[in-house]
Amino acid sequence: MSYAMEHPIAIRAGESARAAFIRRTYGHLAGAVLAFVALEVAIFNLLPDEVLRGMLRMMVGTPWSWLIVLVAFMAVGWLANAWAQSDTSVGMQYLGLSLYVIAEAIIFVPLLYIAQYGLQNATHTETPVIRIAGILTLCLFGALTTIVFTTRKDFSFLGPILCIVSFLALGVILVMALIPGASMGNLGLWFSFAMVAMAGGYILYYTSNVLHHYRTDQHVAAALALFAAVALLFWYILQIVMSLSRDR
Repeated sequence: MSYAMEHPIAIRAGESARAAFIRRTYGHLAGAVLAFVALEVAIFNLLPDEVLRGMLRMMVGTPWSWLIVLVAFMAVGWLANAWAQSDTSVGMQYLGLSLYVIAEAIIFVPLLYIAQYGLQNATHTETPVIRIAGILTLCLFGALTTIVFTTRKDFSFLGPILCIVSFLALGVILVMALIPGASMGNLGLWFSFAMVAMAGGYILYYTSNVLHHYRTDQHVAAALALFAAVALLFWYILQIVMSLSRDR
């Protein structure tokens, strides 16, 4: 029996095998999200405030430092994705997923610090922006996932479009880094809404890949791809909620 026959693409597999693959994929996705939350709780409870402030200054102190962080993070994401899709070692796949979750947890520290402490000091309110953004992210992710699983449409055609849009977004960030005195805040809400749309496109793309392009043994790789899209969505929804809270 060939490897392709033993582990077929999910949509061509038997009903029980396909259902098991989907359960494993979304079980691993839930585990990755919980691990991310646990890491953030540990970071904010165990690290002193001066260390958190130091991380904030180091990662977002200038447009160039933020660009360096983003480029480094993309490189880590590429490496983690390559490991997660390895056919030779399940352990390497889990290592890839773990590396990606850890990288996300680190890169989120400055934004979560501002949302938790900086925003409250600036507005003198205790709006639970992180919780609101999390709920909105979950609702949008659930709606997009439902669309894919009810229509069974293959959204793989979005791949080249999303790639172009991603490089355009990186180009915009690079331009902002080159403008003296500019900051990411100058991009305004329109950029965050555009990035939310892009993240939604990635969720459609990766969710349809779960059905149409991943084999039934690639649940770890599928979970990593979905987690990356959900994290991107949460990042920009949180920025929108924070911006709207400041303007109240």
